[in-house]
Amino acid sequence: MAYLIGVDLGTSGTKTVIFDEEGRVLASETVEYPLYQPKNGWAEQEPLDWWNASCTGIKAVLSKSGIDGHAVKGLGISGQMHGLVMLDKNGDVLRRSIIWCDQRTAAECDEITQKVGRERLIQITANPALTGFTASKILWVRNNEPEVYEKCAHILLPKDYVRYMLTGEFATEVSDASGMQLLDVPARKWSDEVLSKLNIDKSLLAKVYESPQVTGTVSARASELCGLPAGTPVVGGAGDNAAAAVGTGTVRDGIAFTTLGTSGVVFAHTDKISIDPLGRVHTFCCAVPGAWHVMGVTQAAGLSLKWFRDNFCQAEIETAKGMEVDPYYLMDKEAEKIPIGCDSLLYMPYLMGERTPHLDPDCRGVFFGLSARHTRQHLLRAVMEGVAYSQRDSVEVLRSMGVTIKDMLACGGGGTSSLWRQMLADVYGCPVKTVTSKEGPALGVAILAGVGTGVYSSVQEGCASVIKTNPPQNPLAENSLAYEKYYGLYKKLYPSLKESYKALSKL
Repeated sequence: MAYLIGVDLGTSGTKTVIFDEEGRVLASETVEYPLYQPKNGWAEQEPLDWWNASCTGIKAVLSKSGIDGHAVKGLGISGQMHGLVMLDKNGDVLRRSIIWCDQRTAAECDEITQKVGRERLIQITANPALTGFTASKILWVRNNEPEVYEKCAHILLPKDYVRYMLTGEFATEVSDASGMQLLDVPARKWSDEVLSKLNIDKSLLAKVYESPQVTGTVSARASELCGLPAGTPVVGGAGDNAAAAVGTGTVRDGIAFTTLGTSGVVFAHTDKISIDPLGRVHTFCCAVPGAWHVMGVTQAAGLSLKWFRDNFCQAEIETAKGMEVDPYYLMDKEAEKIPIGCDSLLYMPYLMGERTPHLDPDCRGVFFGLSARHTRQHLLRAVMEGVAYSQRDSVEVLRSMGVTIKDMLACGGGGTSSLWRQMLADVYGCPVKTVTSKEGPALGVAILAGVGTGVYSSVQEGCASVIKTNPPQNPLAENSLAYEKYYGLYKKLYPSLKESYKALSKL
């Protein structure tokens, strides 16, 4: 029996899971770490926190499972995308990582658009210049912290920093690299044209691999820290959403998934590259060699619910401890008591600006229609419904591009909520189902590790061997009709507030 490890480097914590070759979970460990917000709209993390969490997690799953590390065939890493990690010539971190949800780089996005040209940028990188992407973060450091930029010898993404610490190799892979705004996405390689126009030295960037390829092996030093034997293969892995696609079997045309993690994603696989010239959704290389995916992103999906939990649900948190259940379970039970539409209360989930479909770093969260009749439970359900509407925005863009969605899967922490899945089914008007495994990205990169080390012959074969689905939750016609009325109003709110958001950002 072969064993595979998946490391999923998220925003709130890193989850490490060890699987057997049939996809069964043998042990799991999650280690959390902080998010720093030194200014409004900024978001940073310490790369060493990710490395320490990964080491702790690997040691823990080996210990819990009782598996000899020599029986582990390979390891894959999934990671939050777009984060900027800058290292000096000695491989030491120069500053905190500016991560995916940071919104400080509007001026640098304008600079990128001016230097490359909006249409040409979309042709090459498949996306317009976005504040969340890595290229604008690189320019921000160059423009605002020139002493840091001068010392920079290596630029990595979050998961690729952990790879470097594991193997000593500076490597990345196509799915995560697609989100840097420096990759020629159709050609699956760094764009010399974009790098030249932005005056970024190509030598700063890591070598690009396909996701299942072996990128290096665990070093002797890392072996002492994490417990995996030196020489254990580490494959390319994938950005979190591309990894979740593999972990849910979204590796063929016609299949899509919705992620309700910190951010929210609607993701559809395509064997032929499809780029939206309006830049409303993102096209990236996917973890299947030679294929791509189209995705819409909500910046603060699960983050909205976590924000609400942390600030307004202390009673549920304390009760959940006594009951030994998740606070979100109790929150679901409370939200179920509130009718669809929350007695005319809407929530706009723009806590960190927004990507799809508005591409607006200045917009912010709103409760619309708040009155004295509303309770905390109304606000709770409104948050969940507002996130569902924001995901519907992404679905509508994909449909307008001719993307066919025959199967919709739900994953991420929010995807475990039966209530939230039913909201999605009713709001989308299509069945929503889950895979039997709850591991998503961690399972996805473990499958990639299996492909890279010969356990499976291809990504599709690995998914067919491992992934099984639960019965779908079908849309309820009367619910869909009710949600449609509120969604119609929801769509009108952003255009009405757009100029006010800009004014607010300048105060």
